[in-house]
Amino acid sequence: MNIVRARHLGMCFGVRDAIALAFEHGEARPLTILGDLVHNATVSAALQASGIAVTREIGDVKTHAVMVTAHGASDRRLATMRARGLDVVEATCPLVRVAHQAVMALVRDGFHPVLIGQHGHVEVRGLTEDLDAFDVIQDETDVQNLCPRPRIGIAAQTTQPTAKVQHLVALVRQRFPASEIQFIDTVCQPTKQRQQAARDLARQCDTVVVVGGADSNNTRELVHTCGAYGAHVYHVQTEADLRFEWFLGAETVGITAGTSTPDNVVDRVEQRIREYAAPRMPGTSTVLRMNP
Repeated sequence: MNIVRARHLGMCFGVRDAIALAFEHGEARPLTILGDLVHNATVSAALQASGIAVTREIGDVKTHAVMVTAHGASDRRLATMRARGLDVVEATCPLVRVAHQAVMALVRDGFHPVLIGQHGHVEVRGLTEDLDAFDVIQDETDVQNLCPRPRIGIAAQTTQPTAKVQHLVALVRQRFPASEIQFIDTVCQPTKQRQQAARDLARQCDTVVVVGGADSNNTRELVHTCGAYGAHVYHVQTEADLRFEWFLGAETVGITAGTSTPDNVVDRVEQRIREYAAPRMPGTSTVLRMNP
């Protein structure tokens, strides 16, 4: 049984920087993170084990320092925290900041903002809370529910699949042919790389394991992408979720991971799969790595 890693997988620079920043500030003083720094239970557990508090409500913050997650926050939410006397540390991914700037640029230019993203997602809330009027579209039904506007500006949550974004933009253009429509592509490069690598992986594997948090949007999108190319796809958070029977009869097993998945978790998943392979082909299990 061959084991193949995707060319691009796992943590992106924005997540790595956010985690490093959290540990740095957590060592220096009491710190509370407002929400999940990243959507990964392993990371969250490590942060809390180091003494960093986590809460979802501003009113529950007990420390002077509070950290905004990698998903970002609206200016209104930041102002609310500062008005309470909190020292706000922003771990916002730089590419999420770019998306914020794109949305505000559309509004300044007189476009009604439409964001392609997951309803209720923390990044989507951050991108829209400063807006007086906006729409969030996640699927074709949402496009049909849009009201006509003379000027429509479209941006996207940074972890949305490119193909899905392009499809929904095309549907909006088709539905409102008389409107002036401007689209700014705010899907981040790490997401694009991992999506393309997942497609390439699924084409050559009969089984794919996607490693990532249960609440991670980009991990779920990787699962969907791999499934679309015919492979048997399994989503796990750690090696403990793996099942031996998934790999019976498998010839080539692929591994990919969401942008908030630690490297050591991916390594442990791979090692467990190798252990499963050993009884079938003693001493001959091969691990193929597709280097960037």
